Amino acid sequence: MSIDFKAKQSEFAAYIRDPDNNPAPPDVKAQRITMYRELFFNNIDNFLSSNFPVLRQILDDRQWFELAQDFFARHRCQSPYFSEIPEEFLAFLQNERANAGDFPFLLELAHYEWVEMALSIAKEDAIADQHQPENMLEQRLQVSPLAWPLAYRYPVHKIAPAFLPVEAPAEPTFLIVYRDLQDEVLFLEITPMTYRLLDILQQNDSVSAKDGLKQLAEESGHADPATIIAAGLQILETLHEKTIIRLAA
Repeated sequence: MSIDFKAKQSEFAAYIRDPDNNPAPPDVKAQRITMYRELFFNNIDNFLSSNFPVLRQILDDRQWFELAQDFFARHRCQSPYFSEIPEEFLAFLQNERANAGDFPFLLELAHYEWVEMALSIAKEDAIADQHQPENMLEQRLQVSPLAWPLAYRYPVHKIAPAFLPVEAPAEPTFLIVYRDLQDEVLFLEITPMTYRLLDILQQNDSVSAKDGLKQLAEESGHADPATIIAAGLQILETLHEKTIIRLAA
């Protein structure tokens, strides 16, 4: 008898993805297909656990298994690379996951953990300028490609089993996650104004520090713009020392 290989393959894959809702192929030994199921699922499960350690830590075994199984059963990955599974998991959480029992910060926490992983494997190298510019105000600055300014509704960098907020704070959390010269991924909590300053630098790589700070001062409506510029200059110097910003090429 001829066998429709594509149909058989789909039947096999459907059971492996979701054995609770798809019958096992009748002509495959139960022990064998169970082994395949465990092999495939455990690979994904272990990869998610290692890339989202805080998320794994705050969920009990049942909650974690249900989440990993939901991803495994329903999401259709667009990339064949294991290194891109975390990004696929984010897409699943954002576009497909719908569970009222999930923590409200689940997507933001997963994104924060993904950023750490993405920066750790990014191909770019952290580059430090040879010296601190003598007149930072006149310099054109750019944000390092290994420094990502981030804004979250929840303080994702503080979430742990002992801290699981059920409501977003009144004020959002602003962070820079960056990779330093030793290839260590670090984070820095910043103010909304620092976040906006970095946004200005990212939007226009030809703007000088002085013009960027003037724009920030104007947007703030502060009664004394010189105060904003002076404080902003100190911040830029600190960020430059950490290689979060550098002189524009």
